[in-house]
Amino acid sequence: MISDLSSSKGRALECMAWVTSIDQMKQEVVLNAPPQRIISLVPSQTELLFDLGLGERVVGVTKFCVHPEHARKSKAIIGGTKQFDLKRISSLKPDLIIGNKEENYAEGIEALRERYPVWMSDIIGVEDALVMIGEIARITDCAAKGETLLSEINASLNSLPVFQPRRALYLMWYDPWMGAASGTFIHTLMEKSGLVNVLANVERYPVLTDDQIKSLRPEIVMLSSEPFPFAEKHLSKLKLQLPEANCVFVDGEYFSWYGSRLQRVAPYFRTLQAFLS
Repeated sequence: MISDLSSSKGRALECMAWVTSIDQMKQEVVLNAPPQRIISLVPSQTELLFDLGLGERVVGVTKFCVHPEHARKSKAIIGGTKQFDLKRISSLKPDLIIGNKEENYAEGIEALRERYPVWMSDIIGVEDALVMIGEIARITDCAAKGETLLSEINASLNSLPVFQPRRALYLMWYDPWMGAASGTFIHTLMEKSGLVNVLANVERYPVLTDDQIKSLRPEIVMLSSEPFPFAEKHLSKLKLQLPEANCVFVDGEYFSWYGSRLQRVAPYFRTLQAFLS
């Protein structure tokens, strides 16, 4: 009898669910109705939600959600990607929270999962990004718009210019220097565009000394616009260290944002061809 009651309860819960999804951290997310009060914990996924036409249903974003420009002015700020204001989130009564394994912190996500449906992405390659976009579109009841967006993104990625296969170093932090290595979305886009990542034999975001950077012998050094605000003084320092290298500033959003910004990645990479040749 206990077994029968348990089975009946399980079937009842399944009937109540409007949609069930397994997120990219292998966690089940159950929604009983199309979400109407969504919080985004990741800038690139905030932009995605707006591009899917869900802006009116987004109630909270982080202080780093700079796209679209009006998001931080019109929506509640719930803190940063690494420090959530849990009381603020509670006051917004979300029925869906969207986050990312790398950009958010585990303790905060665990606390949110106890109270709300939380869908987490885990993005390394382009395919991960495409799956995330399609699934977020599905669970927010805008699958058709998601398919259109994915078609545009695939067209952009298929027209991505291929650079000369030159040794490239992508830097994203200073004091200490930090670069993007294998196992990152940045590395994936570098490889897809034909660049040879000099950090391909290490993982994630290694700390580098001046001597290590010299020993890597990069032909191209890219200074990302985020998360560190590189300036001319940093570019000048690198040019002194690497007089033979072509050191340039790049827009980090086109290398690391894995949402709807991908539909505009090919035009941006074409503008880089003159600088990276």
